[in-house]
Amino acid sequence: MSTSSKHDRAFVLVLGTLVGLAPLTIDMYLPALPALAREFNATAAHTQLTLASYLIGLAIGQFAYGMLTDRFGRKPPLYVGLALYALASLGCAVAPNMDALIVLRFIQALGGCAGIVIPIAVVRDRFAQREAAQVLSRLMLVMGVAPMLAPLAGAQLLDWFGWRAIFGVLAVVAVLCLAGIHVVLEETLPRERMKPIRLDTVLGTYRLLLTDRRYLAFGLAGACAGAAMFSYISASPFVFIEQFGVAPTHYSMIFGMNAFMLIAASQLNHRVLARGAHPDRVLQRALWCMAIAATALLAGAFAGIFGVAGVVLPLLCFMGTLGFITPNAQAGAMAGHGAHAGTASALLGTLRYGAATLAGLGVGAGGHLSAGAMAVAIGVCAATALLAYRIKGAD
Repeated sequence: MSTSSKHDRAFVLVLGTLVGLAPLTIDMYLPALPALAREFNATAAHTQLTLASYLIGLAIGQFAYGMLTDRFGRKPPLYVGLALYALASLGCAVAPNMDALIVLRFIQALGGCAGIVIPIAVVRDRFAQREAAQVLSRLMLVMGVAPMLAPLAGAQLLDWFGWRAIFGVLAVVAVLCLAGIHVVLEETLPRERMKPIRLDTVLGTYRLLLTDRRYLAFGLAGACAGAAMFSYISASPFVFIEQFGVAPTHYSMIFGMNAFMLIAASQLNHRVLARGAHPDRVLQRALWCMAIAATALLAGAFAGIFGVAGVVLPLLCFMGTLGFITPNAQAGAMAGHGAHAGTASALLGTLRYGAATLAGLGVGAGGHLSAGAMAVAIGVCAATALLAYRIKGAD
């Protein structure tokens, strides 16, 4: 895909923003988690449920969007999902207590996960595996801006207007996405390929996907790598702000550096693929590098010799590997499933956010979020991702 024309750049920008809506929704309010806990007199574990409920909503909601997008096309479910997201965001902004916020975050996710499933299906509609991996790398360039800027923007909004303003801004972003979809995005699913929703057809499609070793290998490897990232996301505010005493603004800078590594690696992945590297081989090497980075993080967290630097530096390396893993895992899983791209994309998302939910709950299971607990969760996820890839077997 050439991104030289205005339409191509707009296409990447809109899809990248849609995919980036989920990390934006998570990352922008991360600096406010300690403030939320104080305002509602809640424990860190209770406060983390606002993140866990969002991840659960993402995992569950994608099942529905998989069926809907293969039945009604790509655009109508996007309109409905983003409208629901915007309304739920406004609800979060006026939430009276922590439990209400937890429920509203779940509803927010049910709407927002349309932006995860459908862009990947759109890319699969238009491109083969290598080109799809390159386009997904470009999308990561756009979506990667969210974790770079979102925590800093969230910290500023928190400082100026309080945490409720964060959710008001998210509602505005959803409205802008709706406008972008209407102007830029064309329907990519021909009417003759739209399938009626029948239980036996849906179950048959999921059975096909879940018995495809290649799909499972790529899907689970990507999901476990993503779960490692969410272990970092859910624990990092408490690790850096509470354990290491880092100011919220400086925490946002650390978070931004990690996001920059993700962006830089994803663009390097685009170049490597453009020069003829096979996506499968790139993915395999990146999974090994992630395991090495996780091992270094474990050493830094438990030895404590280098203080905060002993945690930050391995995290930077770890985030860099995700720039290679995510686009190649997604493209590899979707490569053989163009006939039901919506459902295949939905199941990928469910695997990813289901694993992320388990990782997020696991990292806080002891009730005390520390660098050691975060490192253990990331290490387990990295090792599981490497093992999952072996399901594929020999080509």
